[in-house]
Amino acid sequence: MAEELGVSPAFVSKRIALLEQTLNVVLLHRTTRRVTITEEGERIYEWAQRILQDVGQMMDELSDVRQVPQGMLRIISSFGFGRQVVAPALSALAKAYPQLELRFDVEDRLVDLVNEGVDLDIRIGDDIAPNLIARKLATNYRILCASPEFIAQHGAPKHLTDLSALPCLVIKERDHPFGVWQLRNKEGHHAIKVTGPLSSNHGEIVHQWCLDGQGIALRSWWDVSENIASGHLVQVLPEYYQPANVWAVYVSRLATSAKVRITVEFLRQYFAEHYPNVSLEHA
Repeated sequence: MAEELGVSPAFVSKRIALLEQTLNVVLLHRTTRRVTITEEGERIYEWAQRILQDVGQMMDELSDVRQVPQGMLRIISSFGFGRQVVAPALSALAKAYPQLELRFDVEDRLVDLVNEGVDLDIRIGDDIAPNLIARKLATNYRILCASPEFIAQHGAPKHLTDLSALPCLVIKERDHPFGVWQLRNKEGHHAIKVTGPLSSNHGEIVHQWCLDGQGIALRSWWDVSENIASGHLVQVLPEYYQPANVWAVYVSRLATSAKVRITVEFLRQYFAEHYPNVSLEHA
């Protein structure tokens, strides 16, 4: 906890002791092996959460009146997309709205927005839980691609079933199923099981392996479009694609949040300006 707050453990211990003294309660059970929260501690934590939410709502209402978002906004995204696309967008957001305090984390897992206190998840993919609010930021597709060297050695696949016999670069990223590519064409939906000697949970690693001629990859258009334009990668089976739109996802209690609304609109305009060709002909 101290590390997340950017303070020393001793500082946190002193603040907790002061709070216990002020409230005349024991907040934590301490042993030599572990620390657990008491029943009174849980109740006070719940009250503190409600107070913080009320303060946040007050800040949002003031932001709405002034049209100037302010306060803390915690945002998450996946590794590669977060570093390459979302981080520069948030840098521009911080310059436009200096009263916003942004905390940006990248995760290789699907985060529980409610229980982990995350305000916005900027994610790729259309599989979104119905209890969450989603605003579309950009249209995007994943495509199949390989290097010219790979195609020269193995040949280009002519049919979808050919993928099962070719080395494919498998990625486990957030909630995406491992080793099963869900693809579409004009005839409908297709699921193909793929395997290969190389796999990773990091999209940038798979991208580099694809450039190195190690196999066929399923990557987002925003990630490989420049490589395809330069000839370093070649699209294979171009009639097949996977919808992978970019969404801003948040919990229902933030539906009226001014800072969330302004941030989402800023990101939507940013992506439209900086990635105008993200959509393919399938859109």
